[in-house]
Amino acid sequence: MGKVFNTTADCKPKLHYMVDISGRLKEITGLVERGEYFTINRARQYGKTTTLRALKHALEEEYLTVSMDFQKIGESKFRNENTFSIAFARMFLRALSGNKKEFNKQIEKSVQALTYAVLNDSDGIELLELFEFLSDICAASVKPVVLMIDEVDSAANNQVFLDFLAQLRAYYIDRDVTPAFQSVILAGVYDIKNLKRKLRPNEEHKVNSPWNIAADFNVDMSFSALDISGMLDRYEEDYQTGMDIRMMSGLLYDYTSGYPFLVSRLCQIMDERVAESDGFPDKAAVWTKEGFLEAVKILLSEKNTLFETLVNKLTEYPELKDMLYMVLFSGDKISFNHDNQMIDIAAMLGFVKNEQGTMVIANRIFETRLYNLFLSEEEINSRIFAAGVSDKNQFLQDGFLNMELILEKFFVCWEELYSSADEKFIEDNGRKFFLLFLKPIINGVGNYYIEARTRDNKRTDVIVDYHGKQYVIEIKIWRGNEYNKRGEKQLMEYIDAYHLEKVCFHTVNFHLVENSIIIMLS
Repeated sequence: MGKVFNTTADCKPKLHYMVDISGRLKEITGLVERGEYFTINRARQYGKTTTLRALKHALEEEYLTVSMDFQKIGESKFRNENTFSIAFARMFLRALSGNKKEFNKQIEKSVQALTYAVLNDSDGIELLELFEFLSDICAASVKPVVLMIDEVDSAANNQVFLDFLAQLRAYYIDRDVTPAFQSVILAGVYDIKNLKRKLRPNEEHKVNSPWNIAADFNVDMSFSALDISGMLDRYEEDYQTGMDIRMMSGLLYDYTSGYPFLVSRLCQIMDERVAESDGFPDKAAVWTKEGFLEAVKILLSEKNTLFETLVNKLTEYPELKDMLYMVLFSGDKISFNHDNQMIDIAAMLGFVKNEQGTMVIANRIFETRLYNLFLSEEEINSRIFAAGVSDKNQFLQDGFLNMELILEKFFVCWEELYSSADEKFIEDNGRKFFLLFLKPIINGVGNYYIEARTRDNKRTDVIVDYHGKQYVIEIKIWRGNEYNKRGEKQLMEYIDAYHLEKVCFHTVNFHLVENSIIIMLS
C-alpha cells in the first residue's frame, strides 16, 4: 500500500505524504542545545505531536529523550501530589525503558530506586521526593536528559500540576548546582504562561507564576506554499497526474494560510473523495482548480473536530463570537493586542492572526465557515433569504449563474424591504443581506469567499466560484463618481494580480441619495 494524506494522529514519513519539517526541527534543536525550557503551544491539529515525535528522533544521538503524553494520566491521578507522583513516575519509567541501550550501571541503579518507591510505597511519593529521583537519573545519565510532554494542557486545571511546574522551575533555576533536565518541552494548545485561561473561575487563585522561566517559542509551524509544493512533488512522483504544482500549492496556501490540518485535509479529500466522482474520472482531472474547489465545498460542509472546536469556543466565549461577527459583517478594523483577552484567546486557538497590526480571521476556510454559521443563525427569520430561496431556479442558465439577474432581483428585494435604510444600517448589514440572498442560490454547488484586502465597511469584494467560473461582485456605499472610479480601478488590479480567468465583474452600489441600488455591470 502506498502513502496517503493523513489528518488523524501524528504523521509518519513512511506512511504519509508530509511537508519537510527539517528546518523547524533545526530551530527547535537550537533551543534544546541552549538548555531552554519552553512550550510548543499551537492550535488544535497544528502538527504538535508529529513535531515532537520527529524531534525525539532528531535528538536521540546527542540526548537521552523521554517522551510522555499527559492524556494517558487519568483525571483521578491529579487529586493529590502522591497519586500524581506515582502516575508520573510510572509513565516516566515506561518511556525511559525505550532507551535501555543508553543505560549504564549508575542510571540503572537510580531507575531501580524509583521503581522500588513506586511499587512499595503504599502512600505514594511526594513531588519533592519524585524530583530527587529524577535529579539522580539526570546526574547518572551519560547524555543530557530532555523531557518532552505532549497534551500538557489536559492537566492544566489541577493544582497538583501547577505544583509540578513549580518544582520544574525550582530545579531549572538551580541547575548549576543540582542535576536537572537539559531541556523541558511541553506541548499543548494553551501556553503555560496562560494557564489562567484553563482554570475555572473559582480556581483562579491557583496561578502563582509557576512558569515564568519559559522561553518564547517563535518557530513558524504553518506550511508555506514552498512546503506544500515539496509534499505535492512527492505525490506527483507516485501518480504522474500532470498537475500544475505551483498553482495547486498556491491555491492550498491561499485558502488555508498554511494551517497544517486544512492543507492535509483538502489534499486528502481530493485524493480520496473527489477522485472518480462525477466530473472527475481520474486523478488528472482531480488535481485541477475545479477539483480543488470541489474539495473546498466538501470541507466547508463536513463535520470534523477542528470545526467543532471552533463552534464550541464561540459558545464558551460569547464575547469572542461578537467580536468575530463585527469583523466579518461590519468590516470593523480591530488592532491586534494580546492584552485584549478575547484577541489573545482567539489567536491562541488559531482562529485569528496578526496582519500588519490588525486582527484578521486566520484563513479563508475559517472565515467562510464562520460566515456560513452566522448566516445560518439568521436564515429562518430573514425575508431576503426567503426571497433567494423562492427565486433560486430562475438564476441558473445552462448550469451557470446569471449574475446580472441575481443582482437585479436583489435590487428589487432591497427596494421592497429596506428602501428607507440609512448609511449606518447599510454599512452594518449590506454585505450580510447580499450573502443571505446569494447563499441559497449557490448552496450545494458553488462556494464564495470575501477578498480580505477589500473587506471594510466601505467596500467588499465577494468572489463566487460556480462550476469552475468565477464572479467578482463589488459591494460598496455610493460616495460619488470619483470614489467609484477608484474602486473599479482597484478591483481590476486585484483581478490582474490573481490572474483570474472567466471572471464576471459586477458592482453593487448602495446609493444613499436616492435610497436605491445602482447596479453596474462590465
